[in-house]
Amino acid sequence: MFHKFVFASLMTLAAIGSGPSQAAETYPSRPITLVVPFTPGGSTDIIARVMGKKLGEILGQSIVVENRPGAGGIVGVQYAKSQPADGYTLLMGAIGTFGANATLYKRLPYDPVKDFTPISLVAGVPNVLAVNPAKLDVHNVDELIRTVRAKPNGYDYASGGSGSAAHLATEYFALQANIQIQHIPYKGTAPALNDLVGGVTSLVLTGYPPLAPFLSSGRLRPIAVASAKRLPQLPDVPTISETKGLEGFQADQWYGILTKAGTPKPIVDKLNAAIVEALADPETLKQFHAEGLEPMSNSPEAFSAFIKEQIQLWGSVVRKAGIIID
Repeated sequence: MFHKFVFASLMTLAAIGSGPSQAAETYPSRPITLVVPFTPGGSTDIIARVMGKKLGEILGQSIVVENRPGAGGIVGVQYAKSQPADGYTLLMGAIGTFGANATLYKRLPYDPVKDFTPISLVAGVPNVLAVNPAKLDVHNVDELIRTVRAKPNGYDYASGGSGSAAHLATEYFALQANIQIQHIPYKGTAPALNDLVGGVTSLVLTGYPPLAPFLSSGRLRPIAVASAKRLPQLPDVPTISETKGLEGFQADQWYGILTKAGTPKPIVDKLNAAIVEALADPETLKQFHAEGLEPMSNSPEAFSAFIKEQIQLWGSVVRKAGIIID
């Protein structure tokens, strides 16, 4: 009996020793997957690849960015949800997947609060309102509003998909500007912008990073930014809030990294520390600023509270715009 008791005690101690703390010490011991629930070329993908490279260097393991687009980001989020809660599958979350989707979809197959553990915010992305001059020859928001009001639903806008950040921001703008404009959803930001440049659609309100090459080449015309202040990259382009009647308007995007609920806290804390370190790195900051991204980080607890606030905010916009997706 004594030997059995000693053996059981040793096994208990071994179990304690191999608990969350020890798991964090050895983590990561193999490559980590960072799931992007949208197609390559959009803001989510750009941020994931910049962060993935630097996080891999800090953690000593490669970060494999895996695009799993579909259904407004739901396909990728579901995939991340289905993986073990061990910190080896991370997810790039955004305003749609962890903000508006809770209201957009009547039967959302994941709970943005209960199914995931937030690790940290990563970046804020300014939205830019841009037009194809051949389709909609306007130079400012006032001209845009007058033109569209004169021909309700006679113009359309592109987005990276129903429930995407661009979709939400444009519907919010349309509500505030009291205009009617048709939504043309695409399977990703890249194809949406390609068709906009090709003259298939009229305008877009989306993140600056994927828009930048089209703006610098003159193929698209920026008429306003949706941030609280002008962008250093576009100093002559006013904010939407500078337009009379739209004072205070702001619709920036945000992005953060999460993992499956139940992941040991020491691992979550280790990932949070790595993200903070990555965002303080001069090379990361240089890449972010070149893309028009605003680096931002916070604690897992603060990120969790932020997500709950975003669900309330964008839920209100979704309801007012009547854009429920079944």
